[in-house]
Amino acid sequence: MTFAALFDTCFKMPEGSHRFQVGSIYCTVLTDGYCSYPTPWFFPNADPDRLAHDLEERRQPLESVLSPYTCMLIQTGRHVILVDTGAGESSPTAGAIVARLEMEGVRPKDVDTVILTHAHPDHIGGAVDSRGHPAFPNARYILSELECEFWTGAQAGLRNLPVPEEAKNRMAATARHCLDALRFRIEPVAPEIEIVPGVRALAAPGHTPGHLAILIASDGQKLLNIGDAAVHPLHLEHPEWENGFDLEAPRAMATRRELLERAVAEDMRVMAFHFPFPSVGRVAARPEGGWVWSPGW
Repeated sequence: MTFAALFDTCFKMPEGSHRFQVGSIYCTVLTDGYCSYPTPWFFPNADPDRLAHDLEERRQPLESVLSPYTCMLIQTGRHVILVDTGAGESSPTAGAIVARLEMEGVRPKDVDTVILTHAHPDHIGGAVDSRGHPAFPNARYILSELECEFWTGAQAGLRNLPVPEEAKNRMAATARHCLDALRFRIEPVAPEIEIVPGVRALAAPGHTPGHLAILIASDGQKLLNIGDAAVHPLHLEHPEWENGFDLEAPRAMATRRELLERAVAEDMRVMAFHFPFPSVGRVAARPEGGWVWSPGW
C-alpha cells in the first residue's frame, strides 16, 4: 500500500473535547482526527508474537494501529495557547482544529501562542491555512532552535527512519512548507524555558532533534505533555520497543524513560498526542518493568 493510499483509509474521529483544570489553568484536549498506520511503523523492533498477544488482549487489530491526533488548548487567564495544531491539509481527513476551537468559544485570532512540540506533519500541518498563511494570525509560534535548524537545513536526515521513502518525503516537504509560511512568526527557543507563567518547554530529544515536552504547573498540580515521546500505551509497558518515527531510537527511549520517571516521582498527570482520546491519564511503574497507563483525568 502506498503512503497516499494509506492516508485514504484514515477517518475522522467523532466530534470531541475534554476540559479540565491544572490548578488555576484551564486545559482542553481537542480531537483533530485519527489515522491508521501499519503496525510495524509503530513497533519496528517488537517481538511479533508478544506484540500480537498484547494487541489481541486489547481487542485491537494486528495489521494496523488507529492513532488519534489530539491537540491541547491552555487558557491561563492572560494567555490562550495551543499546543500542536493537528495535521491540517497535510492529511485529507484532518483540518478540524479550528472548528474544534470555535466550539470552545475560541477564534483563531484569540490564540496568542502556538507551541509546536516538533515539526512532523500531524503536529505542524494545521499551523498554516489553505492560502499558505499562518492559521492563527495573532500568535507567536514557539519551536525549538534545534528543530528549526534540522528541518530548514540543506537536507533533513531522515534516511534511517524505517518507514517508506514517500512518507519521509512528505514529512520533509510539509515541515519546510509550514516553516517557510511561518518564517516571520516563528520564535525559536532553547529548551527548559518558561513560555508563559505556568507553562514550560522541556527538552525531549530523540523523536526529532528538537522535540519538546510541555510542563504545566499551577497551585501544586502538574501535567506533562510528552508529545510523541511515546505514541502508544504499549511503549510504556515495553520501554525497549522502538517507535519507527523516532529519528534516534536509543535517545528517544532514554527521553521516554526520563519523562515517565519524572511524571511518577512528581505525581504528574500525563498527556500523549497519539494515545486514545482524551489522551490524558496517569502512569505507574510496573513491578516487572515499564509503566502502566491509566486513562482519564
